[in-house]
Amino acid sequence: MAALETTSATMIDWAKLLDPDGDVADVVEMLSQDNEILQDIIMVQANGILSHRVTIRTGLGGPGTWRRLYQGIQPTRATTAQVEEAMGNLEDLTEVDKDEADLNGNTLKFRLSQNEAKMEMLSQQMATTIIYGDAEQYPDRFTGLAPRFNAISGAANGDNILDGGGVGSDNTSIWLIPWDEKSVFGLFPKDSKVGLQHDDMGVQLIQNSDGSKYKAYVDHYKWELGICVKDWRRVVRIANIDVTTLTSDAAAGADLFDLLAQALEIIKGMGNIRIYCNRKISSFMRRQRTKAQNVVISMDEVAGKKVLAVDGNPVRRVDAILNNEDAIA
Repeated sequence: MAALETTSATMIDWAKLLDPDGDVADVVEMLSQDNEILQDIIMVQANGILSHRVTIRTGLGGPGTWRRLYQGIQPTRATTAQVEEAMGNLEDLTEVDKDEADLNGNTLKFRLSQNEAKMEMLSQQMATTIIYGDAEQYPDRFTGLAPRFNAISGAANGDNILDGGGVGSDNTSIWLIPWDEKSVFGLFPKDSKVGLQHDDMGVQLIQNSDGSKYKAYVDHYKWELGICVKDWRRVVRIANIDVTTLTSDAAAGADLFDLLAQALEIIKGMGNIRIYCNRKISSFMRRQRTKAQNVVISMDEVAGKKVLAVDGNPVRRVDAILNNEDAIA
């Protein structure tokens, strides 16, 4: 896997550090195959149990004074604000009848096969929350990216949202994120573990609704995560990309590489940028690249496979990004 050029740890790095036998890391790697944002996200241990307090600069101060001889100057100062970034706790249980699991002679393999669907569901749910989570609407969750970048006109971060021209509700987005402790990073609770935690609870006595009981192998999964956008200037959302009007030569619909060129210029020089889109957009990127004029397109190796890169920034697939987003204005 091509590493981010940073000293910060990703979710997988933290998992390996905190759980030396590799169990957690194996789970994280398996879950993130179609939501590669889970592999890239830089993780920071929060300074609180339920939230992380971060200081954000809100003003640069000034302006300075052009001073004449024997005249004074007015002092100025930069301004900051403190923000509490919340985290969410995603949990689930799997119960497999002991007799069924023991029948095939390979109990552990059978249990894993039963749990794979559950773990994939948790992965998709977490990736969806990273993109669309809204703590104001769902207080038990954390706030993801889309609610923070949901208005172009009149918003402080409106210049970091590019309009792909779509209207209605057949739209998708592309996200450009330079994961870094100064810009955007993931959070996990203080004195806790990172990533999807698995607890093999062994054989438990399960009671049905009718009062009958049976023995089952029980697995408990727990995933605590939050997102901190410390500097919104380092994130770009290309919104309003109408997926029904895309064409392979960009003659109609959104010109993906022209939009990417604009987006990259906004955050030029701000670290290692990852470009996130779903498989539909990734497919059209590969088709439109033969017509692209304004960016350098290459095929780079990331995580052991060839991926499309734009000006050296890899395109990563996140199937949690929807194709039915409402247009924002």
